[in-house]
Amino acid sequence: MSTYAVIDPATGEEIKSYPEATDADVERALAAAAQAYATWSRSTTVAERAALVRRAGELHTERREELADIIGREMGKPRDASLGEVDVCRDIYDYYADHGEELLADQPVPHLAGAGSAVIRRSSFGVLLGIMPWNYPYYQVARFAAPNLVTGNPILLKHAPQCPESAAALQQIFTDAGFPEGAYINLYATNDQAATIIADPRVAGVSLTGSARAGAAVAELAGRHLKKVVLELGGSDPFILLGTDDLDAAVDAAVEARMENTGQACNAAKRFIVAEDLYDAFVPKFTERMLAKNADLAPLSSVRAAETLEAQVDRAVAGGAELTSAGERSGGHFPPAVLTGITPQNPVFHEEFFGPVAMVFKAGSEDEAVALANDTPFGLGSYVFTDNDEQAARIADKLEVGMVFVNGVGLEGAELPFGGVKASGFGRELGTLGIEEFVNKKMIRTAG
Repeated sequence: MSTYAVIDPATGEEIKSYPEATDADVERALAAAAQAYATWSRSTTVAERAALVRRAGELHTERREELADIIGREMGKPRDASLGEVDVCRDIYDYYADHGEELLADQPVPHLAGAGSAVIRRSSFGVLLGIMPWNYPYYQVARFAAPNLVTGNPILLKHAPQCPESAAALQQIFTDAGFPEGAYINLYATNDQAATIIADPRVAGVSLTGSARAGAAVAELAGRHLKKVVLELGGSDPFILLGTDDLDAAVDAAVEARMENTGQACNAAKRFIVAEDLYDAFVPKFTERMLAKNADLAPLSSVRAAETLEAQVDRAVAGGAELTSAGERSGGHFPPAVLTGITPQNPVFHEEFFGPVAMVFKAGSEDEAVALANDTPFGLGSYVFTDNDEQAARIADKLEVGMVFVNGVGLEGAELPFGGVKASGFGRELGTLGIEEFVNKKMIRTAG
């Protein structure tokens, strides 16, 4: 039985399965990617590759409705969110098509001792393996594929087993955009086959977006074979509210930050840390608006995901937390819920809740808020809401995270680097930093 299948996220019913790759398929893919690196990567210009990436973005727009239908079937994503994800992908492909040449341009090295010149030349790095998650089937691929294809790094793509249809649709897009054989290859690979690919000398690096457990396994294997790794893992992002002249707006932002993608986003706000003088007013408003989302809430990505979240909430309550919920789990549907009274002794205190469940904490001071925010194994993103600009700057400096968003949510963009620290991984995607990860920065020194 194949692990690659489209399964109704609400009921757990299998809709369609896809055959896993054979070992012969994997070998053919490795050979084709290596050949693409030896020929296409070396014989094309950045501008030529950027034109292909731009066409891939255009095809996302042309096939927008079809692409949205697919991820609705695969993971239950609501229609407007599905269409929005496709549109964001177009932005990413356009960004790297527009800026690829300048981002990969030679960098002169000034102030040489003696005559002559020196430059840092950015060139392709090699064949890459991408291991992608299910929660943003197109967006996650765009973040990885766009900069690397502009650079000239051929891609082997292992998508999440529950995203085989979107994986096939993306393969068709890159083929129809004009990428040659081997430049982008979708593989329905098993975990063992992925390990084989990482170990293969024809592969130069690997990028994984997923759990900390998966990241640790991939990093260990890649390190054993001296392969470059980029990891974007989990997060338990704090939403720190210390001051506001519009509490209702702050509450709306908090709900939006928690409920993005039905709460299934690594950089969604998950822990709400509220100043003592705002806490009693914030909690009932926030709880009411969270629970009101139940009326039109989509299912989680699978029945199993809902069961896992339910068990996690049960452990929180058994550990002394107070739960306010919109109802009971039904299949893959999990009702919005708010947890308060979670102490450091609670077994879930350091855990990530991947779904529409929020934890709310009270902070007696700015220092206590920062300490609570940093008291987590994760360090991906964060949100700081305050009416004091100096306070916002202080807190941003103190947070142990890769991203800080001040007085706003949904502010991510193709030009803004994305990534974290601690158990949230290392390396960056998007923006100027994203294209730097898998680049050979070759120094060329010429004597006078």
